[in-house]
Parts: sequence; C-alpha cells; structure tokens
Amino acid sequence: MDLEEIKSRMLDGRLYFCNDASLCSEQLGMLDLVYEYNHLRPSAQNEKKALLKQMFAEIGDDCYIETPFYANWGGRHVHFGKGVYANFGLTLVDDGEIFVGDNVLFAPHVTLASGTHPIHPELRRKQAQYNLPIRIGNNVWIGACSVILPGVKIGDNSVIGAGSVVTKDIPADVVAAGNPCKILRPIAEKDRKYYAKNRVIEDLDMV
Repeated sequence: MDLEEIKSRMLDGRLYFCNDASLCSEQLGMLDLVYEYNHLRPSAQNEKKALLKQMFAEIGDDCYIETPFYANWGGRHVHFGKGVYANFGLTLVDDGEIFVGDNVLFAPHVTLASGTHPIHPELRRKQAQYNLPIRIGNNVWIGACSVILPGVKIGDNSVIGAGSVVTKDIPADVVAAGNPCKILRPIAEKDRKYYAKNRVIEDLDMV
C-alpha cells in the first residue's frame, strides 16, 4: 500500500498499519515541530503563533496552547476556530481529524483521541489502526483530565466536568460529567444569575 493510500485511510475511518516506514518518517518531522514548540520560552509569543500556524491544518486568531503540549501529528489534522485556549498538558491524538469551534476552553491535561485500534488481537499485533473524527462546537468548556474518545461530537456551549470520559455524543447547552460521561442537566436561567452555587453575578456588564 503506498503512502497516499495510507493517508486516505487515516482520514476516512478505514483500517491501516500505523507502523509504515514512510508514514513514520513523515510523522517524526511533525513531532520535531511539537518538540520545538514545547521548548520555546513563554515570552516567545510571536514565535509560538507562527509555529502553530505551520503545524495545524487550521488555527484561528487569538488561540493559545500552554506547554507542554502533545500531538501525534503535530496538529496536522486539527482544525481550531478563534479564541481557543488550552491549559497545560493538552494531548491531541490527531491521526484522524479533530474539529474545535470558537472560544473553546481546555482545562489542564485534556486528551482528544481520534485514533483507536481494532479489538482483533492479530490486527493489533500488526499495529492496525483506524481513526474517527472528533467535533467540538463553539463556546465549549472541557474540564481537567477529561478524555474525548474517537467519533464523539460535543454541541455548542456545553460543559464537560473534570475527569470525564466522553464515549458518546453530548448535545448543545448541557452540563455533562462522569465515566462514562452523562448529561447532568441543561444550562439554565440560573446559570445566567449565579456563577458558583449562590454567588451572584453582580457585574452584568460581564455577560
């Protein structure tokens, strides 16, 4: 199987062997860029922005990713909207495509895993893999240490609680948490009045 066929399979959900020598060589080049990004000083803002634009398939304005940052393919298959912020330890298993909307917040140590492996033991022994796209809407907040699994979609405005393992789609405008992640409640009118239990949002100019 030639390299272009393997790349096609990577993005359309078909099985392929991720240990192909040509594929691994190309991937190492992207991992070098991740290494370079992680070794830039925090004050090197312009250099970081330029490198992210080089690494990612798409990345909008006002995005920032704290270091350390990890990505199997250095962001090659990742599409970020504008205003995305990722705290320390974001991990992107971006062998397949990952789509993230505008104004999304990633708390520390979030993993987005588009890549996975078949259950069949012989296929796994041969390093067979397949990838399913992850899609995250606008204005989503993903809590610390959460894991988003292959093929999952998360709707606009939703909040994923810390430590969640998101195995199925989550609709828009809900709070969800747990392992496996489940909907806890809709985002309600009270969330526009209170920011933490009974603490009132006093400055209405903030919203």
